[in-house]
Amino acid sequence: MLKRTAGRQLKYLSEHFPVVAVTGARQTGKTTLIKQVTQEIGGIQYVTLDYPVLRSLARTDPELFLQQYKPPLVIDEIQYAPELLPYIKIRVDENRRNGMYFLTGSQMFQLMKDVSESLAGRIGIMQLYGFSRSEILGVEERPFLPVSSLEPKSEESVTSVFDRILRGTMPQMVIDGGLTPEAFFGEYVQTYLERDIRALIEIRNERKFLQFLSCVAARTGQELNLSDMAKDTGIDAKTADSWFSLLITSGIVFLLQPYSGNTIKRIVKRPKFYMMDTGLACYLSLWNNPRSLELSAVAGSFFETYCISEIVKTYTNFGKDVRPCFSYYRDNNGKEIDLLIEDNNVIYPVEIKKSASPGTDALRNFSVLPSLNRQLGKAAVICLSPFVFPLGESALALPVSVI
Repeated sequence: MLKRTAGRQLKYLSEHFPVVAVTGARQTGKTTLIKQVTQEIGGIQYVTLDYPVLRSLARTDPELFLQQYKPPLVIDEIQYAPELLPYIKIRVDENRRNGMYFLTGSQMFQLMKDVSESLAGRIGIMQLYGFSRSEILGVEERPFLPVSSLEPKSEESVTSVFDRILRGTMPQMVIDGGLTPEAFFGEYVQTYLERDIRALIEIRNERKFLQFLSCVAARTGQELNLSDMAKDTGIDAKTADSWFSLLITSGIVFLLQPYSGNTIKRIVKRPKFYMMDTGLACYLSLWNNPRSLELSAVAGSFFETYCISEIVKTYTNFGKDVRPCFSYYRDNNGKEIDLLIEDNNVIYPVEIKKSASPGTDALRNFSVLPSLNRQLGKAAVICLSPFVFPLGESALALPVSVI
């Protein structure tokens, strides 16, 4: 069983908050992680609301449920019984001890809404995605910044990268090498529809929703244009907006906002989006051969999606919210920088290129950076090179294997 970097953050939260919640899409390993950590702590009960009898008890008589299952307690799939949250609040306020309750949930929107109403100030929350590359390799992980001390974590080739892109990073797909993407993701999509989507909204036309999912996956790494998606799927813009919001709140999609600068009027204001599991994106886009994907017109977008999702995980695994510090730059002259990372008031620009030997032309869009009027850190071009090498005085070419 692979050890997860996120376990340290979960344990830290349990030492400082009475309630800890782990949220994320289905099959990202929330239950396994929380069991690992609570077993290390010891003496913690586990109960899952997947069982209809327990779910019914939790919803109809939450007081009796919490009398039978006393803290410290893990409650899996808490979104099925939000009625428990006010009663958990009462118990926390009566006997405030850290690490009393551990909660997991796949329906992040509903869970966060209920938590904000009932447990504000009493709960630590962390977002979990699939395995990061460091977790798969079993090496030290830290939030990514393009600094000179970065070293490749292993040898990586374009073949191995696209093999990983096709399979994705869901724990079962990583651990079970014989499991095909078609078998896993076919069941995954159906479960997502039946257990998450239908619990949040009524989908009158399941076929349309699946078409919309595929439409989103095929556009990963692009600017968000809901009008085009609605048109291609045959739905109205309001429905497209509602469905896309579900993908964000359930952890399927990550939204990267454009850089905001009051002094720059020509900046594009539309966000970009990325599927957080490239395997799911490939399945929905009907890619089933890594070599075909590698040579396709969308290879660059899928490589960029892979890099962005891996960078995001290096932050969320440490409990860091990337939304305030991640953005991208694009202006109406077509100049674009894939990622801007802000750390301690310093901006680190990052370009992503599916190339083994990017030249200085990869830096051409960095010419807009002085117009930001911000302190700038080392710039980077993430690529398929096997080693780190300088690109000019203030930029590095970094192998994807450093993430």
